[in-house]
Amino acid sequence: MTAFRIEEFAFDAKSLATQAALEPKLNNWPVVYTLDAQGKIYVGESINAAGRLRNHLDSPAKRVHRLQGARVVIGERFNKSACLDLESYLIRLLAGDGQYEVLNRNEGITRADYFDRDTYQRTFAEIFEELRRRGVFTRSISEIENSDLFKLSPFKALSVDQTAVVEGILDGLFDDLSNDTSSRIVIQGDPGTGKTVVAIYLMKLLADIQAADPDTVPEGDSVLSEFFVKGYRELLQDFKVGLVVPQQSLRLSVKRVFRKTPGLSPKQVLSPFQVVSGGSEFDLLIVDEAHRLNQRAAQAAGPLNRMFSDHNRALFGDDDPKYTQVDWINRVSRHQIYLVDGAQAIRPADLSEETLGALVATARHEDRHYRLHSQMRVQAGQDYVRYVRGVLSGSVFQRETFPGYDLRFFDHLGDMRDALDLREQEAGLARLVAGFAWSWATKRNPEAYDIELDGQRLRWNSTDVDWVSSSNSVNEVGSIHTIQGYDLNYAGVIIGPDLRYDAARSRTTFDRANYKDPRGTTNNRLLGVTYSDEDILKFVRNIYAVLLTRGMLGTYVYVCDPALREHLRRFF
Repeated sequence: MTAFRIEEFAFDAKSLATQAALEPKLNNWPVVYTLDAQGKIYVGESINAAGRLRNHLDSPAKRVHRLQGARVVIGERFNKSACLDLESYLIRLLAGDGQYEVLNRNEGITRADYFDRDTYQRTFAEIFEELRRRGVFTRSISEIENSDLFKLSPFKALSVDQTAVVEGILDGLFDDLSNDTSSRIVIQGDPGTGKTVVAIYLMKLLADIQAADPDTVPEGDSVLSEFFVKGYRELLQDFKVGLVVPQQSLRLSVKRVFRKTPGLSPKQVLSPFQVVSGGSEFDLLIVDEAHRLNQRAAQAAGPLNRMFSDHNRALFGDDDPKYTQVDWINRVSRHQIYLVDGAQAIRPADLSEETLGALVATARHEDRHYRLHSQMRVQAGQDYVRYVRGVLSGSVFQRETFPGYDLRFFDHLGDMRDALDLREQEAGLARLVAGFAWSWATKRNPEAYDIELDGQRLRWNSTDVDWVSSSNSVNEVGSIHTIQGYDLNYAGVIIGPDLRYDAARSRTTFDRANYKDPRGTTNNRLLGVTYSDEDILKFVRNIYAVLLTRGMLGTYVYVCDPALREHLRRFF
C-alpha cells in the first residue's frame, strides 16, 4: 500500500506560505488537493501545489465562491498518472455523495490505465475513508455508487468509445455553428452502453465551455480540453440547450442531479410536451431515450391527448396525425441530438420502427450517426445483451455462459426472493421487477396485493419517482415504466403469463388476456392501425429484454408459464 498523509490549512496567502515552507512536497511533487467553502468544493492535482494554489487565490472565479479551506493529499509514491486518477475518483464520489456542490468542469475526468493502478486504487479507498472521517463525505463508497446522484452524474470517466462520440459530436456541432447551418445527430446504443451518461455529460460540458474564461489556459490532459480555448466559447454565447427525457421517473431523477450541478438547472430537463408548452426556441435539444417519444396515439393520461392536438396546431397549423414528437423537437430547435435504441420501444404509442429508421438513415446520410458499443452496465458484457434478445426472439439455439456474472434460473419465486434479499444485504440495489402481467389493485386499495404467485404476495411499486432508491422498494416489484433507464446491481425478473411458449411451433407467443398495461394494446384509430398479437409480442419481448439487462452484477429469472419455463431453462 502507498503511504499517504493529508495536510489541512486555511486557504489564504499567509497560511499557504507557511505550509509551503514546512512541506517541500507542496513545491515539487505530484499531489491532489481540495478547496472548499460552505456547501461547495473544488478538486485539483498539481506537481507544484503551492504555485497552483496561489493561482487559485488570484482567480476571480475562486474568490466568487469564497473558498476557505484547503486539503492536500500527499502520497510517498504518487506520480502524475496516479494523481489524475485520484482527482477523478474524488470528483465522482463527491458529486455522488451530494454534500457538496462540485465546482469542477467535467472534461478532465480520466479513465487512463497506468503501471500498478490496482495498488494505487486500494490506497484511494483508504484516502476516501480518511476524508470521510474528517467529514468530507457523508456515506460509504457502496452507498454513493448505488445512488442516482452518482449514476446520473455528469462527472463521469468516459470510456474510449464514449469519448470518441463526444469529441466527434462537438467537432461537428462547432463546424455547424461556424457555418450557420442546422444539424441532426443520432447516437445509437444497446442497453447499458451509456447513452444517458453521454447526454448528461454533453449538457455539463457545453455549459462549462459557455462559462469558460477565454484567457485561461485549460487544465488537464483530456482530449476535450481543446474546446476550452478561445473561439469555441464565443460560438456558444446565448446558446440555449435543453435535455428532453420522455420517462417521468428518469426525468425527475435527472432534475435532482442538475439541481446539484453548477452550470446546470433542473429547468433544462423537459418532457416532450414541455418542449412546446414552454413557448421557447432552442439552439440545441438533446433527447435521451428518443425511442420513447410518442407518435399521434392514445396517451398515458387523458389530458395529454388534447395537449398533443393543441401542440400540433400551434406548431403546424393543423392536427395532422402524421406529426410525432420528433417533429415538435425539430420545429422548436436548430440542432438536435437523438439517443436511441429501437429495441427498447415498449408501447404502441412509442415512435414507429419506420420513424426511427428514417431518423437513423438521415443521420447516416449526413455523416452524423454515432454508435456506442462498449457495455458499461452489465459485467457479462455486450454479448449478454445480444444473447438475451436472441433467446426471447428465438434466434439463439445454444446456451452460452458468462463467467463472473451471476445468472440464475429459479423454479420457485420464494427461493428467488430469498436469494435477492441476500444480495441486497451484500451489495444493495437488488430489486424485483416484472412484466406488466398483473393489474394494479393497490392504486385503489393500498392494503391489497397486486401479484399473488407461487405462494408469494407482492405489490407493485408504490411510487413512480425514483422508485429504485425509495425506502420500500426492496419489498415491492418494479414495472417497466419505473425501471427503464436505471441500473441495478441484481435484478430478479418475473416473466409473467403475458409471455408464453408454443412448443408445437417452437416460438414464444403473446397472451393478451394476461397483459394489463392499460395503454399496451390500444389500437391507433387516428392512424388507422390495429395491433395484432404479433405486433404486441414485439413490445413485450422488448420489455423483458430491458428487465433482463438491468442487473450489473447478476440477473435472476422466474417464469410463470410452465412451457416457457422449460424452454428458457435451457438458456439460463
